[in-house]
Amino acid sequence: MDIVYQSDCGFQSTHEEANIIYDHLRESLQRDSPERLIQRFRYLFVKGTGYDVHSVKSALDIIINTHYVEREFPFFLNRCCHIIINFWQKDPELKKYVPLLLSQLEIALPPGTANSKATRKLRKLVDDFQRTEQYIKLKRLGNLVAQHHNNENNNSLSVGDVIQRYPFLYQHCLLSEDSSYEFKKTIKKIQKGIQKTYELDISQYITYRVRLAEIIRKYKASNRNKVPKSLIKTVDNPTLLSDRQLSYALKQYLGKVESGSTYLDLAHNFSHNMSSTKYYQQFKNELYEYLISGIDSHYGKYQFNQKLYKYLQNILPDFHSQIVDEFTIMRTCSSLLKFLVVDSLKNPNYNLFIDLIDNLGETKVIGLLLKLLLICKKVKPYLEQRFAILFSHYESYDCNEVPWLIDSLENLQLALSIHFGKADLSLVKLL
Repeated sequence: MDIVYQSDCGFQSTHEEANIIYDHLRESLQRDSPERLIQRFRYLFVKGTGYDVHSVKSALDIIINTHYVEREFPFFLNRCCHIIINFWQKDPELKKYVPLLLSQLEIALPPGTANSKATRKLRKLVDDFQRTEQYIKLKRLGNLVAQHHNNENNNSLSVGDVIQRYPFLYQHCLLSEDSSYEFKKTIKKIQKGIQKTYELDISQYITYRVRLAEIIRKYKASNRNKVPKSLIKTVDNPTLLSDRQLSYALKQYLGKVESGSTYLDLAHNFSHNMSSTKYYQQFKNELYEYLISGIDSHYGKYQFNQKLYKYLQNILPDFHSQIVDEFTIMRTCSSLLKFLVVDSLKNPNYNLFIDLIDNLGETKVIGLLLKLLLICKKVKPYLEQRFAILFSHYESYDCNEVPWLIDSLENLQLALSIHFGKADLSLVKLL
């Protein structure tokens, strides 16, 4: 038997009525076509009149007349939507109906046009629902499931439209504390599927570019400059980066970046040396040197190095004379990610992040963040959360208004896939 998400006593008294509606929706999923179910959903929750099952309409009337309904209704309606979405998500042929279902909530009817008090209250609740966290996450889910714009020109899209491109955002942008276990499993399954497809697409693109380069060399060696198009099947760039940007990013995240070492080499060396570090103050000093080693000297000496050093010294100052441990390492790295990317959703201060991008470019800035992840993998979710905050802040913007954000998301998706994914991208060294 289902229970409502929140345990507030005012809404607990209506759990029986809520379950009547939940069970009714499950029965309708088995019986009705998606088009018919969407129509019935609109009559029940949006119009608030003309529903043909009296017991269900009566149960909804009881719910909307509950004393605490304004607080609890978003959780109830969110649950109703997820019952339908979770069912449709299991069938590839039914996924396309998810955005159509959610679009019904976008065209809520004016409360004042209803004849009955109950209908007016319902319409007001649905209208208020459009300004809740639950509704925002449902809209994101609609964009994700639809997967309409996978390789379209991002200039015509909003930031919110391209969420499906970035699986690392899903946990933070789609799930909340009241998300059901079933829904969490659904999101995790979608996340794994899209990540696997992305890694395969990147691998195929790299293979194509390597083969193309080999063929071009052979043709030039035989004094033939034009390669027949039929000789090799074109594989499109699976990212929103240009071919040149993608090639540079691949070489940056997989190749040698400092003193003949890769990012992974640098992280291994730092971790190895850290084993001999006894005190937290010493660890912070070595971490500072590790991070600034790849920063452009002019930019670093001008302002960044001093800001970074000062911020580092203010992290856990009372622990300076203590032995460094996992807690202090995680706390330091997570604090640095907050400093380098963005503070919080309530205080979205990301001026330093923009300044870093303006001076170093998105690829090298993501490389700087990657340095932290490679020495403390447990802060990966915290970094993902930082970018979820930026995503949420700019969700309604057109992609071409914030190219730095799109390029940063693309670079981060690539860097995370290279170092935490399963694809073999070793052919990059041949590009």
